[in-house]
This record gives sequence, structure tokens and C-alpha cells, in this order.
Amino acid sequence: MRYNLLPQIRTITITFLLLLSAYASSQSNGFETIRSIELMDQIYENLDKYYVDEIQPGTLSKIAIDAMLKELDPYTVYYHESNIEDYQLMTTGQYGGIGSLIRQIGDYVFIAEPYEGSPSEKAGLNSGDKIVEIDGKSMEKKNSDEVSTALKGPKGTSVEILIERNNERKMINITRDEIKLPDVPYSGMLDTAIGYIKLNSFTRSASTDVKKAFVDLKFNGMQQLIFDLRGNGGGLLIEAVKIVNMFVERNQVVVNTQGRIQEENRTYLTLEEPVDLEIPIVVLVDGGSASASEIVSGCLQDLDRAVILGTRSYGKGLVQRTYNLDYGSKIKLTIAKYYTPSGRCVQRLEYYDKEAGENAEEIPDSLVTIFYTKNGREVIDGRGIDPDIQIEKRTLSRLALTIGHNNLFFDYATDYFYAHDTILPAREFNLLDEEYTLFKEYVLEQDFSYATASEEMLKKLKKTAIKEGFYEDSKAEYDSLMQKVIPSKERDLEKFQDQIKQYLENEIVSRYYYQSGRAEYTFKNDPYIQKSMELLQNKSEHGYNNILGN
Repeated sequence: MRYNLLPQIRTITITFLLLLSAYASSQSNGFETIRSIELMDQIYENLDKYYVDEIQPGTLSKIAIDAMLKELDPYTVYYHESNIEDYQLMTTGQYGGIGSLIRQIGDYVFIAEPYEGSPSEKAGLNSGDKIVEIDGKSMEKKNSDEVSTALKGPKGTSVEILIERNNERKMINITRDEIKLPDVPYSGMLDTAIGYIKLNSFTRSASTDVKKAFVDLKFNGMQQLIFDLRGNGGGLLIEAVKIVNMFVERNQVVVNTQGRIQEENRTYLTLEEPVDLEIPIVVLVDGGSASASEIVSGCLQDLDRAVILGTRSYGKGLVQRTYNLDYGSKIKLTIAKYYTPSGRCVQRLEYYDKEAGENAEEIPDSLVTIFYTKNGREVIDGRGIDPDIQIEKRTLSRLALTIGHNNLFFDYATDYFYAHDTILPAREFNLLDEEYTLFKEYVLEQDFSYATASEEMLKKLKKTAIKEGFYEDSKAEYDSLMQKVIPSKERDLEKFQDQIKQYLENEIVSRYYYQSGRAEYTFKNDPYIQKSMELLQNKSEHGYNNILGN
């Protein structure tokens, strides 16, 4: 029996075409808008009447919407009612589930790390547990998204997980809860005077959590602050404004937004009395710091209120707003660009001038403009946030990358955990020389290969030399040099021992002390932290006040 899907299709079409209409109207061409709507309606009608198989209008419309929005920018997104939880997680950091990171290894998904205090941790799940079944359904060859969906559910509901641990299987029953991913996963004192706050995201509780951590650290004697925004991809603009407000005077401009529609041209001011106007602040950023992170770091830089340290930030100067659609769905639209107090927009890629199907390109150097901070220091737009103090990017050896890619750090840390009941506190933990020797032996037993960057470059050089006729004259020198750069697991395990040990130690620490332990462990080896402490302790070649022009 064939059902008449036309009314359904037309309803879905209207939702889709309203979006198309909004885009088309930007071209100020009413005829083109009407024409597009009529054509799409006719296409759906003919599909419903004549296509060889029964069509799925909901699936088709979502594919069409996603394809259309992809031509605009990566931040304009349609949330179907079936994945509205993704939107809620983004804005609140909350979801219903067991509270654990997972990772795919081969045909199965494993518990990567239970959140401290979560239902998964309380129920006894450990890092390295293989998820064999969920509620009686096999998870073999299921990807991480599928397993994650199966683990999530309303607070108070239960889920049965069959795990495999040390070649033994065990059924674990977990009652799901409301999981709140912490905006501030760690805060603490690095020494008697310097405090540290790590902010992972800008959800609705971000400013509250930062303020609480700051007040607690002040109570414990904090006189300088390191505020870590590395890897923070942003979130709610208003939370960025509130965080800036902690450190600058009331009625200060934090950010301006400018859009095509007049009502999107807004100025966001600090509305409350600040918490601390004097404390020296170093803000850490990297290529993963984007959006709200760049509003905070860019504003504090423009106002000469903090020293920005690290590598250049991502460069997302766009603002999104979410609108409700019918049937429980939503759309998040880019509605404006934002500008820091000096007047600069940090947007690095130009999405609006690209041709259909092409990738966005960086704004050319010729269009980059110089702006000035409160004290007259030069800053530029179109390139994200350039730190006041640059930290050289750390280069991982090919061997370390390959060990990580093959999950050898992860697997060895799991075995280590079951062989050692306890370890030293995170800041004090170090592998003994004999323990690293055991790890080397473990790695050498594994079947994998890798190539060094130098080897790849030499192979390209050889091809060029052969083409140009120089290879035979330089063959002996080439062969000698190639022997020195060809990978040797045993040699490279010694050559890059410090680097490899740090990654292995960090993985082991996480088994005992979770995310907070990872953070504490990195302090002793983190060049960002070390350079920040030198600056705040006046051991740097350029003093804190000199950098800010005070």
C-alpha cells in the first residue's frame, strides 16, 4: 500500500525553504527566492509520485539542509530533533549518561577515562575496559558515536554493560545521572603565590565556576594568576563578557558585534563591579583557543590588563545565535562578526567570498590592519590573537606519534595500573629507569613501522636528483645520510626518551588521578607554565609591566 507523503513532504519543504529564503533574500532578489521555493516543492512532489523506491522525506530534507548550510560557514548548523542533545551539551555542558570518555580501538570501543565521581567511576569501570555489549546488544564493530548514543539516557534509568578486563568478562549495571562536564576541570596553587585556573568551555556556568575558583585561590594566598584557555573552542559570548568583567572596571566595552541586520549591531559592556583590578594575569592560548576564548584574551590584551602567552589562536571572529524551528529542531546561524575594544576582528578565514564548493581562504596580508591597545601597543586583525610572548610549538617525534596512534601508551598504562596498586602523587610521579626499560621492550615486541620526516624528504630529493642527473655523483653521500635517518625503534626509544616518558607518565597518572592528575603532572614539563611563572616571578628577560607598556 502506498501512502500519500505529499503533505508531510511539503511541511518539511517549507521548513527547508524558509532557510533557503533567508539565504536567497540576502541577494535582494525576490523573484529568485520564489523561483527556488517553487522548484524545490516540485522536486519533492515528483520524488514522492514517481521515484522507484519509497523515499524517506525526513532523511532527504536533513541531507539537503546540511548541504546548503555547508556552503555558508562551519558554524551555521541545523539540529534535528534526534540530535538536539548535541546542542544542549554545547550550551550547558550537561547530558544524561554514565560519565566517561571512550575511544575506539580496532573493532571495539573502550573506556578511555571515567569522570571522577561519575556513575561510571562509582560502578567500578576502569580505563581500558572493553565494551562488549550494552543492554544485551553486541558492540562489535560499532563506532564511538553509536556506543555513546547507547550509553546515554535520562537520569535515573539504568544500563547494563558487559565489559572485558584482563581477558575476563564482567557485567556492570550503572544508573545514569545528569553529567555536567566541568568548565573548570582544575584550579590550584603552583607555588605560594601563583594560582592556576584551567577553563575548558564557555557554557552557562563558566563565569560562575571561574569566579569561585578565583576567590578560593585568593583565599589560599594567590598573588598572580595563570588563566589557561588552551584548547578552549569557545561557547557563550555573554560568559566571556562576565569573565572579563572580573578583571576590568564597570561600563568597559568588552566586544562589539556587527551584522547585516541592524539589531545585531550591539555593544557588550561590563555591568558589575570587578573582582580584582590589580592582580597580574597571564592568559595561555594556542591554535585550539577560539571564539569566546579569543574575546577574553583579545579584550584583556587590548586593555593591557593581561599578558597573552602561547601560540597564535584559531581566529574565529563570528557570532552565532540559535533559533527554534518546528518539531523540536533548531538552527544555529552566524549573525554577526565581533570586534574587540581596539576595533579589530580576529576572523582568519573568509567564508563569504568563496565560490560554491571551495574551501575558505585566509584573509590576505594586504587586508590585515594594525590597531592599538590602551597603552599604544600594536595588534593586528584577521589572524586570531597573536600572543605577547610566543612559545615555540612542540614537535613530536614520529616514533612518539606512532606509539600513540597504535594505542601503546594507552594499553601499557592499563597493564601498569593493574600491576601497581598506588603511585606517587601526580606532581611527583616519575617512571624509574628500569620501568622505562620494560616499556621499551614492550614497544620493540609490537609489529608496526614508521618513517621519519627526514627519510621522506631524502626520498623526494633522490627523485629530483635522478631527474636532474645529479644522483650518481652524490650516491655515496646520499646513502650515508639515509642510513642516519632511517627509523630505528631501539635508537629512537633512547633518542626521544624524555618525550616518550612524559606521554607515558601522563597516561599512567590519569589511571589514578583522572583529569585533575593529568593537569598537575604537566606543570613540571609544560613550557607554557614554566615561561609564565618566570614572567610573574620577574625572572623573564622582559618584565610583566614592560610588556604591557605600564
